[in-house]
Amino acid sequence: MKKHVITIARQYGSRGREIGQKLADALGYKYYDRDLISMAAEKSGYNKDVLRAADEKAANSLLYTLALGSSVYAHGVDHINIPLNDKLYIVQSNIIKDIYQEGEGAVIVGRCADYILADKDDVVRVFISADFDSRVSVVARRSELNESKAKDIVIKTDKRRANYYNYYTGKKWGKIDNYDLVINSAKTSVDGAVRVIKAFIADAE
Repeated sequence: MKKHVITIARQYGSRGREIGQKLADALGYKYYDRDLISMAAEKSGYNKDVLRAADEKAANSLLYTLALGSSVYAHGVDHINIPLNDKLYIVQSNIIKDIYQEGEGAVIVGRCADYILADKDDVVRVFISADFDSRVSVVARRSELNESKAKDIVIKTDKRRANYYNYYTGKKWGKIDNYDLVINSAKTSVDGAVRVIKAFIADAE
């Protein structure tokens, strides 16, 4: 069975976005990442900048959501009691499902895509990691920051991504059981990681 959707979760500074972009180019697949915000804004009617501020951030209404359970999502995104973060998650989830239903090749970065498509056999779920010091070096170089500032951003971004994933999926971000393939990008180049994923896909088909 052809694996026509690849989801990529990533630690900050692990070069997951770059790997995803090169993988999509190598396979001739569509690439989805930050453009999901524009798609969500168009579909929901919300301001793109407002949605961008809420992207990959858990809502602050955990007790409310737990109290209502799954019914919190049953009233549509315009329900007045649902926080914007929850509305964005719903809209992006629907977009990700639509991308899958299109049946074309796609690489989707972040946004709990591995969980949203967890019941699909023709999806490969990848997690890109690297040791902390390597990721700090990447962030410092990429954003022209000193080491102290880069460390702070890496820690805070990973925490935000973990909170988002754990909150909306009920699973643990980065736990290897959630993924089909885990790559330590500090041990290979971006092109090397792309080759590993392509080989995995080819072997799985």
